[in-house]
Amino acid sequence: MTYSAYARPTGVLADAWGRSAVRDVLLTVGAAGAVGLAAQIAVPVPGSPVPITGQTFVVLLAGATLGAARGSAAMLIYLAAGVLGVPWFADGSSGWPSATAGYLVGFVIATALIGQLAALGGDRRPLRTVALMAGGHGLIYLVGVPWLAFATGTDLTTALTTGLVPYLIGDVLKVLLAAALLPGAWMLIHRRR
Repeated sequence: MTYSAYARPTGVLADAWGRSAVRDVLLTVGAAGAVGLAAQIAVPVPGSPVPITGQTFVVLLAGATLGAARGSAAMLIYLAAGVLGVPWFADGSSGWPSATAGYLVGFVIATALIGQLAALGGDRRPLRTVALMAGGHGLIYLVGVPWLAFATGTDLTTALTTGLVPYLIGDVLKVLLAAALLPGAWMLIHRRR
């Protein structure tokens, strides 16, 4: 296999085995459920209404593996169902999460962008994947942190201290894990062809 065959963008991982409406629905609903499941493993952060969860890892993987449309649809399902009463936000909560709603809206935006860039080949190589996932985290914080400041009535500096800084080490680990998983999955797919 040559480099060009490996690096040629061919869609996202979910498309490697073909597409069907039933598969798309199952993958989309499954991704929403996976985010809800990841939210249940929540570690409180002292002084912050935002717990540490595995959600962002699942959100960004959903965008990269499902693509922009299915990934963002999954996050919209997750958000809408949680607001309507499904207890799958962090710690089994539901309803409108005033302080953390910006992060959830950021999930939708991040999956759309990550999915689009992954379809263009952004998840085929480790360094590209690092940039892709770091950018996704950045988008989530870009929406989530100002919303946190607004919802809690604090200034932006306080919101950065309570809604961004405590999560950076975990985010680096998530980015590195994704940088191993996604290119590795593509390599396996190309070996089977």
